[in-house]
Amino acid sequence: MTVQQVLLLLLLWMWLLHPCRTEMLFRRTPDLRPKGSVGRASGSDGKALHRQKRGWMWNQFFLLEEYTGSDYQYVGKLHSDQDKGDGSLKYILSGDGAGTLFIIDEKTGDIHATRRIDREEKAFYTLRAQAINRRTLRPVEPESEFVIKIHDINDNEPTFPEEIYTASVPEMSVVGECFILQQNACSNYVIQEIFSPSSENSLISGDLYGNKYCSGIIRTALPNMNRENREQYQVVIQAKDMGGQMGGLSGTTTVNITLTDVNDNPPRFPQSTIHLRIPESSPVGTAIGSVKATDADIGKNAEVEYRIVDGDGTDMFDIVTQRDTQEGIITVRKPLDYETRRLYTLKVEAENTHVDPRFYYLGPFKDTTIVKISVEDVDEPPVFSRSSYLFEVHEDIELGTIIGTVMARDPDSASSPIR
Repeated sequence: MTVQQVLLLLLLWMWLLHPCRTEMLFRRTPDLRPKGSVGRASGSDGKALHRQKRGWMWNQFFLLEEYTGSDYQYVGKLHSDQDKGDGSLKYILSGDGAGTLFIIDEKTGDIHATRRIDREEKAFYTLRAQAINRRTLRPVEPESEFVIKIHDINDNEPTFPEEIYTASVPEMSVVGECFILQQNACSNYVIQEIFSPSSENSLISGDLYGNKYCSGIIRTALPNMNRENREQYQVVIQAKDMGGQMGGLSGTTTVNITLTDVNDNPPRFPQSTIHLRIPESSPVGTAIGSVKATDADIGKNAEVEYRIVDGDGTDMFDIVTQRDTQEGIITVRKPLDYETRRLYTLKVEAENTHVDPRFYYLGPFKDTTIVKISVEDVDEPPVFSRSSYLFEVHEDIELGTIIGTVMARDPDSASSPIR
C-alpha cells in the first residue's frame, strides 16, 4: 500500500467519525441517498464503522413586513455542521427572490432582506440553501428547502369597494327588520359606526360582524319613518380595524339612503263642497268641470278612482277619471232645461285603487265631496205652438179678413215680447 493510499484511508476514517451533527429545527430535508445507505470503514479493531445519515434541518424564518430601518433587515442564519469557520465553505441561496429581495453572506450564511416587503403582495417565500466546498465546488450538504414567512402588521386601513353607495328602504318600515345595505370593508375585525349630521344618527343602526371579511348591515332604527316628512338621508360609515381599539386604522364611505313610497295616505278633497255652472244649452257629453282629491303619496299609491255615489243628478251627469292628471271630469249625460230644473246636487267619491292592507288602520282610503251644479238660463228663441198650421179661405174673400191665428211663446222665464 502506497503512502498516498494510506493518507486517503486516514482522511476517510476521520470524516466518517466526525462528531458534529446538523442542528434540527422544525423539519428535515430528506436525505438524497437511498434508505439504509451507510458509510463503512474499518477501524483499528477490524469492526465496521457506521456513519449516521446527514441532512440540513431548517425552521421557518419569520420576517416583519414594511420594515422601515435604514439597514437591511436581518432574516436569519444558515449554518452547516461542516463549517469550521475557516472560510472553506460557501453558502448559496436560490429560489423566490434570491439575489434580489434576499441576499446571503456566502461566508457566514446570514440572510438579509434588501427592501420593504408587503405581506399583502406575497405572504411567504420558498428558498433553497446549499453549502459547497469553496475549493472543490462540491456540496458538503444536500440542498435544503426552507420558507420565509412574512408577519402581518396593521398597515392597511379598512377599505370600501365604493366611495359612495345608494340604497333605499320603504317608509314606515318596522324597526330593525328592513335591510337597507350591506357594507363590506376589507380588513380584520371591522366595527361599523355611523356618523351623520343632526338627528340622522338616530334613524339608522349598524350591526357588527367580527370576522375577517367583516360586513355591516344597515337597518332602520326608528318606527314610522315618513317619506312625506323627509325622503333623503346621507350617512357616513366608518370602519375601524383592531376591533376598534386605539391605534387601529379606519376608512369611511358615504351612503345615500332614499325612503321609497308606500300607500299610507288616503286621498282628500280640499273642499267639502264644490260649485259648478253650465248653460242649459250644453249638448250631451259636454264637460262641466273637474274635481280632484289630493294624495301625499306618489306613483300608483296616489292613483284614485272617482264615482258619483248619491244625489239628485245621478241620472243627469257622469264622472270620468283622468289618469294623467288624476282628476274627475264631470260631463252632461242628458239635455238640461233651466226652466225645468236649475240646480243639481251630486255626492262624489274618490278612492285609492291600490290599497296596502298593512295600512288599513290609517284609512279609510277614500273621501267624498258635494258638487252643486247650477244650470244657467240661455236666451232661447220663441217656440210656435204647432210645427205647422192649415187654413182654408174662399177665393173672393175681402181684403183684411182674418183667416187664422198662429201662436208662439218665449220659453225663457222672463218672457220677452214676441213679434
